Amino acid sequence: MALDGITLHFIKIELEKTLLGARVEKVHQPAKCELTLLMRTRTGAYRLLISAESASPRIHITETASENPQNPPMLCMLLRKHLTGATLCGLRQAGLDRVLFLDFDATNEIGDKVRLTLCVEIMGQHSNIILLQENGTILDAVKRVDASKSAYREILPGIPYKLPPRQDKIPLSEETIQPCAARILQSPQQQLPAAFMKNVEGISPIVSRELAFRAVGDCTCTVREAGEKAIRSALEYLCTAMNGVPAHCVVCDEDDKPFDFSFLDILQYGNFCKKIAYTSFSALLDAFYAERNRILRAKRRAGDLHRTLQTLQERTARKMANRRTQLKDSAEKERLRVFGELIQANQYTLQKGSSVYEVENYYDDNKLVRIPVDPALSPTQNAQKYFKAYKKASTAEKMLAELIAHDEQELSYLASVEDALSRAQGESDLAAIRQELIDGKYLKKKKGGKQRLPKELPPHKFKTREGFTVLVGRNNVQNDKLTLKTAKNYDIWLHTQHFAGAHTILVSDNREITDQAISEAAAIAAFFSSARDAQKVPVDYTRIKNIKKPVGAKPGKVIYNTYNTIYVMPSEPKEEL
Repeated sequence: MALDGITLHFIKIELEKTLLGARVEKVHQPAKCELTLLMRTRTGAYRLLISAESASPRIHITETASENPQNPPMLCMLLRKHLTGATLCGLRQAGLDRVLFLDFDATNEIGDKVRLTLCVEIMGQHSNIILLQENGTILDAVKRVDASKSAYREILPGIPYKLPPRQDKIPLSEETIQPCAARILQSPQQQLPAAFMKNVEGISPIVSRELAFRAVGDCTCTVREAGEKAIRSALEYLCTAMNGVPAHCVVCDEDDKPFDFSFLDILQYGNFCKKIAYTSFSALLDAFYAERNRILRAKRRAGDLHRTLQTLQERTARKMANRRTQLKDSAEKERLRVFGELIQANQYTLQKGSSVYEVENYYDDNKLVRIPVDPALSPTQNAQKYFKAYKKASTAEKMLAELIAHDEQELSYLASVEDALSRAQGESDLAAIRQELIDGKYLKKKKGGKQRLPKELPPHKFKTREGFTVLVGRNNVQNDKLTLKTAKNYDIWLHTQHFAGAHTILVSDNREITDQAISEAAAIAAFFSSARDAQKVPVDYTRIKNIKKPVGAKPGKVIYNTYNTIYVMPSEPKEEL
């Protein structure tokens, strides 16, 4: 899944054809290690994505508009200052290494023309995006590296930029095929894919395996088993592919999930994997990384909310456990009442100063019972002491039962917020959940000026195979709005039974709703719940007219008595409207 040097070479060619001469209109930083440059050419506007994420470093034109933070980071402001209005005048690659330089003609604060360079290093966890002055001095970087992190190369403002250390590999060309093959043959016991990776510059593991497969039909053979002729043939094929039209090939597993890509047409998996061909590497990378990066960004932004919810849930669970222990202790209140009555009934036969009263228990066949008492109190006072303890235990039992019920509702609510948070897709979803917690007094409102909230996103919208519309709430507040205001009386309301999840509405639109439509909507409701990974999930469904909102209930809490239940397997909707 690595973006190798040869793929970067083809991306460079794509960007030169499309963006050379383009002017930077806007600079955004949607994530800590990700930049988006809005660039305009004579033919239109393009969005250039540059990522230094360790799991997905890349550069390409994207069609996806990422949500940006409300307050741009300091690095974003610096880049806006220097690059807004600049023109892309050239792209350079360091050999076939994964380092790409974007040169810009810009204007400084006093109006002088300057040359700035944006250096994109695509090297796994060491990936970086660095802004350089014309003399090669670093202005700033996405990831600053000091001497404690790297003794060889510091990346800090004011320090001259130094290229990453080059690996001892051969950049392949027609002239270098023979020396490259000769070097590979010096390690006869090494597996052929590993030998290609060790000696040929600019290739990824999938390419090295593909070369071995095309050479001898086997990805596990050794250099000795392959022989010089097969090795030369594989290198010649790679050299031809580098100078030709790339394949833009993505390989998918049996679940149609992409797991690798290459500039070669991948044959090594045979019929066991599906292949998808794209028209460009920008389209390929946009599709390959879009979903996983959206989820990654959402998780990172939601980190503080996850921690807050976890703390609240743990605290509520501890309180409920303590109250249940107290409730169990108060269950012996009847014994206190009986002791008080027995002392009162026998008070004229009992003497002050005794620590135990032995009396007949007329509630238990007149069996003798020993009642511990305070010897400093009279029998009447000891009886009153037991009655007082009984009254206190009765009051505590009632209050504890109410508090435990409240704790259970609290945990259920927090679980519903946690579920909504797990499904959050961007800054708008997170802002809505954060505001819900602020309104519920779970979070404190940030001090300062009035906070500008992102525009609220509409509910998820899908279509069943029969054309019925299915609406799904994004959070508890939207769940209430969807169920109590948007939906009509004869629409169908669905929700997972005993699991946190989204309110789901199957819109009738004055049509007779079919069992098939209910089944599909129930599968969607199960997917948008905490039970999305289960095999069979119970989903309750009923008409909207049967749904009621209890007075003072928390967001998302509704009640219903008339309903049916269907068991379904959670199913991710194919496409959102």
